[in-house]
Amino acid sequence: MAKDRPEAELDRELPDLPPELRWREWMRRIEAVLFASASPVPRDDLARVVGQGVSVDLLVEDLAADLEGRAFEIAQVAGGWMFRTRAIYAPAIQAAADVGVQLLDLSEFDVAVLAAIAYHQPITRDGLKDIFGKEISRDLIGRLRARNLIGTGPRSPRRGAPYTFVTTEQFLIAFDLPSLQDLPDREQMEDAGLSAKA
Repeated sequence: MAKDRPEAELDRELPDLPPELRWREWMRRIEAVLFASASPVPRDDLARVVGQGVSVDLLVEDLAADLEGRAFEIAQVAGGWMFRTRAIYAPAIQAAADVGVQLLDLSEFDVAVLAAIAYHQPITRDGLKDIFGKEISRDLIGRLRARNLIGTGPRSPRRGAPYTFVTTEQFLIAFDLPSLQDLPDREQMEDAGLSAKA
């Protein structure tokens, strides 16, 4: 949502409607905003279309309940909410659109490097070398960047000010994570052999 555009005149409070219809209208406004957005919509943006002090979380909860049994759902990812098709309908979409399976197409090592970046961000290539005991190629970093799973973080305060790497909103979406705090516990990942130890 554009933050620098003036807000359209919108009656947020809806004082002329009975409470039940007011609530339903706020739910529909949230539905319209989510439908129109290609990326997760944060709580603050949704709060601009409902009455002051109204719980966006409760409205989203009620909207999600309304969508039970539908082909799509509301997902909380990357610090906001978005509509997505339920996984059970993926074969129908693939058949109709002839898109095939769209996987991230990452090797096991690519995923391990991505996990290291997620858990240690911002991190430099030297930091990744310390974790894995070998140089991490620019090609691998390029593959992760090309899929928009990582981006450039702040420059390291070390000599030469190397670039650091951080995960992106697309990373959260791809792995169905509401935020980085929802990453699996590092010890469990290490025990499962899915993460390199720092």
